[in-house]
Order: sequence, then structure tokens, then C-alpha cells
Amino acid sequence: MKFMKLGSKPDSFQTDGDNIRYVATELATDIVINVGDVKFYLHKSARLQKLVAVSNDVNNDEICVTDIPGGPAAFEICAKFCYGMTVTLNAYNVIAARCAAEYLEMYETVEKGNLIYKIEVFLNSSIFRSWKDSIIVLQTTKALLPWIEELKVVSHCLDSIASKASINTSKVEWSYTYNRKKLPTENGNDPHWNGVRKQQLVPNDWWVEDLCELQIDLYKRVITTIKTKGKMSSDVIGEALKAYAHRRLPGFSKGMIQGGDVVKHRLVIEAIIWLLPMEKRSVPCDFLVRLLQAIISLEIGEMGRKKLMRRIGQQLEEATVADLCIQSPAGKTTMFDIDLVQNLVEEFIKQDKSPPTDFPDENEFQEVRSPGFVSDASKVKVAILVDGYLAEIGRDPNLHLSKFLDLAQMVSDLSRPSHDGLYRAIDMYLKEHPGISKSERKRICRLMDCKKLSVEACKHAVQNERLPLRVVVQVLFFEQVRSTTSGGCTTPDLPGSIRALLPGRSHGSSRSATTNIEEDWDAVPTAEELKALKGELASLRLRDNDGAKTNVDKVVNGKAKGLVMSKKIFSKLWSSKERDSENSSSETSDSPASTSAEETKSTPSRSRRHS
Repeated sequence: MKFMKLGSKPDSFQTDGDNIRYVATELATDIVINVGDVKFYLHKSARLQKLVAVSNDVNNDEICVTDIPGGPAAFEICAKFCYGMTVTLNAYNVIAARCAAEYLEMYETVEKGNLIYKIEVFLNSSIFRSWKDSIIVLQTTKALLPWIEELKVVSHCLDSIASKASINTSKVEWSYTYNRKKLPTENGNDPHWNGVRKQQLVPNDWWVEDLCELQIDLYKRVITTIKTKGKMSSDVIGEALKAYAHRRLPGFSKGMIQGGDVVKHRLVIEAIIWLLPMEKRSVPCDFLVRLLQAIISLEIGEMGRKKLMRRIGQQLEEATVADLCIQSPAGKTTMFDIDLVQNLVEEFIKQDKSPPTDFPDENEFQEVRSPGFVSDASKVKVAILVDGYLAEIGRDPNLHLSKFLDLAQMVSDLSRPSHDGLYRAIDMYLKEHPGISKSERKRICRLMDCKKLSVEACKHAVQNERLPLRVVVQVLFFEQVRSTTSGGCTTPDLPGSIRALLPGRSHGSSRSATTNIEEDWDAVPTAEELKALKGELASLRLRDNDGAKTNVDKVVNGKAKGLVMSKKIFSKLWSSKERDSENSSSETSDSPASTSAEETKSTPSRSRRHS
């Protein structure tokens, strides 16, 4: 820390208790100056004559000074300077002394080498050239308004700090606080070094932690000044805001602000949102989500919430499932705030549909929406993200099916190469909601495309007692197709009744026949019946692939135990192709993506319908 000593005489100021200061000399004091609750017993001098002259007190031997900036401590520095006593100025007291000297009109016109001149020299030659002293001085200015603004000390501090923060890192030669993890190339431990130890590099965000010591009003002014310089990258600004939020908001990293002054916390959140760089992806998505959670918990205005949700939606592909698992507000029965996530997904989808929007407000988030702007890779990431989120909320026993379906259908047009994540989500929901109806079970399974299941997912699906028979048959068929086509063969010619179960195929039976068995497709087969189904599918192998062992044999064996299904299905399932062709005018069958057929009424007893 820089300091400056003034005067050469010994400090002869004495104290008598907490409220009395006097000069220990043989000459009796002849004036008493009351500054706040402290009495100063001094001697009349030319330097104090101005103070006596402007006093309104009738008794000029005792005057009261109630509005001097800096209070008794600052006045004592000025008084010691008048006596020529040794006084030390540093970053903590120099600004208060400067304001007090201004109040006492200690100008050069009164006397050469007066206090104001000496302080100005100290500020410009030492304080404003020091990184940490500039920050300390700025912190001391808050109690000295409005004097400090009139003297333009704050603007000098802001310019000093912003200029140093924006300087090329190769020119940073002063100390700074940095406790965060550095990159290997930043701390001199680069594993690819060539044997010559390079000078330790200064990270681009070296200034971030020191500025976290500032109160939010001063911090906001500093960051604004840094941004005005135009030399700082937006991602470093974002890192600075993230560090400040973690320092000033207890519990922020957990998404829940804990304790403290709620009003101050709101000011911090509002200022951070106001300071967010406009450039997309300049701030990590997880940080934006934490800000959104803070806005919700602190009940901050709706405008800030909408802006933040729009920003998150524009970079939703960066989020994780954990980021989206935001607790529901009080009064809701579900564990997570699903409506909020739906709004975020909607903001993401809007980027492909909404025209670019220009906002006159310079603090508004930069809009980057334009038709076709979102890359296919981003769409795939968001679809997979929603699949994972669906698996999490599917564990909630209070989650209504309509909420699950609405969210899943929002990303149904975002094609992803695999539906394993969606299958896992559907299975999780079926497991936690065993009481849903056949119609609801069918609706949720339509979300999934069996052709996009991996081999592992297929193996799990054919064992899954929670899936309708229709889905099991589709999985078995597509596994058969995958096995045969991998060997260079073509898709086998199927009976119409099996084709009727597959997506995009035509029914082989009349509409009446279809509706007659529709309800049974939502059941699951017995071990005996599934064995028959396996034999029928196995018989469809191509002749040139008769010797090959297909995955169906491996998957179905030993996996039918515990399954239950109406036997009358097989009387329809093994119908001949000739009867299929006679009824070729029937409607298309149900598929995971098609609309559901009306469910029929009660089915005749299973014991009367054997193959």
C-alpha cells in the first residue's frame, strides 16, 4: 500500500477520553472546535482563521462544525497539517482528508503548498497508479457523498480500475488476488513445454476476484466502465459476474438464496442481469439457470424473469438435466417446475420460427433469432436433454400424463438418432404409474420409434412387462429386420396381421376385425403364446440366411415368463395372407407416431380364443 508523510514536527496531539483532543504545548489553547461529538482544543492561526470567520457562532472562542466530510478523523488530519505535525496519508484516509480540506478551503491561493495540492499530487502519482489502492479508495468514497462526486474522485477511480483491468495481460506487473483454478498454459505447467520454463502467464480474468470486494452500486459502475473501454471480451465479463454472484449471494450455487438481507440480494440479482453481456453464449447456461432460480426465490419482477428465460432458451443445448430440475413453487403438487421448462423449450424452438427482433433498449438482451439459425446438432442436444428430463420427472407419482406428453411432443420434430433416452423416460413413467389405463399406456408409447432403439434397449424392451403387446411385436420385428439386413438380406414378407402392427403399414383385416382386437394389443402375452410368436417370426427368415442365428432367438428365449396376453390375439395374428389381401381396403394401423384408435368394449374370455 502506498503512503505519504506530511510535516516534520512530532505529533503532540493528546486525547482525554474518547471525546477530547488537545495539543500538548506550553501555550494555552484559545479556541474550541466541536466536530461531531469530539472537542478539539486548538490555537487560533492563519490557517484556521477562515474557519473562524465563516462560523455563525456568537462566541468565536468555541465553534461547532457539524457537516465537515470525514468527521473528526478527517478534521484531525487537517489540524495536524496546520501545526506542521507528522501525519500519514494512505488509501484508507486520503479521500476523507481531501474532502475535509476542500471544506476548509485549504487552497494554494491561501498558502503555497497547502493540503489540497499535496493530496492531489499523492493521488495522481501513487494511489491511482496502484491496482489495489484504487479499489480501496473507491470503497471509501461511499460515505463522502456528495463531496466526492463534485471533486470527480470517483470518476478518476473508475477510470484507473477499468484501464488496468483492460490492459494487456503481459503488462500486468502488480499483485492481485486469484484463487481459482488456472489452465496449464496459465500457470506454467503446460505438459507440452519444450524444456524451457516460460514466464508465468497472467490469466485474462486476473482482476475478477479483487472487484468482488466492492458493494453492488460501485461494482456496477466499474463493470460498466470496463465494458465502455471496449477491450474486454464478453466471456470474461460473464466470468466476473459469475464470481460476484457466488461471493455475494449465499447459497447461490445451490439455486436457493439463504438468509441475509433480501433487499440487498435483490439489488445484486437485478444489477447482474442488467450487466449481462449481450453476446450469446458469453455466459454459461448453468449460471443463467441459477440466476433464474434466484429470481424466483426472491420474487423479483416478471420483466427480468422473462428476459432471463429468453436468454436461457437461446442456449438451451448447453444445459444439463440437473440444471432443469428446478423445484416447484409452493402450492404445486409436482416435484419440479415443469411449466418453467416448457417455456424454456418453447423459447428454444422459437429461434427457428421468429424473425429477428430489434430492441431500442441498449440493455436488452441481444436477439439472435432468424429462420434456420439453430443447428441440427443443437436440436439433437435439446431433444436428448428433454428425454433425460422426462426420465427424471417420470419418477414423480403426482405427474399427470398430459404434462409428460405435452413436453415430449414439443421436441417430437427434433430428430435424434436414438430413442433410447425416450424409452427410458417412458419406462420410468410406466413403472411409477402402474394404474394408468390401456388408452393412456398406448398414448405414451406412441412417442417412441422402435426403429431407433439400440440393441441393448431392444433386449430390455422385450422383457419389459409394462409395455403393450403392440410395442413388443414392433421391437421384435425391427430386431429381426436389423439382423437380416445386416447380412445383406432383405426384409421378409410378412403376414398382413403382423404388418398391421408396424408403423406405416396397412391393416390386413377389416375395420371391424381391427376394432375387435384393438384392446388386446395393449395386453402382454403368456410364455406359451410368446413362444409361438417367436416361432412365427423366426420362420420369416430368408432362405439364404436359414443357417444364421438371429438376435430374436437370443432375446426371446427365457424372457417371456410372467407375461399375460389374450389368446384370441393369435387367432388374428396368424391369419393367412389371402384373407389379408381380401381386406386390403382397411385403414392404416397404429404406430408410436400415429393417432390412437377407439378402444373396444370388453373382450370375450381368453379361454375361448386359442390359436
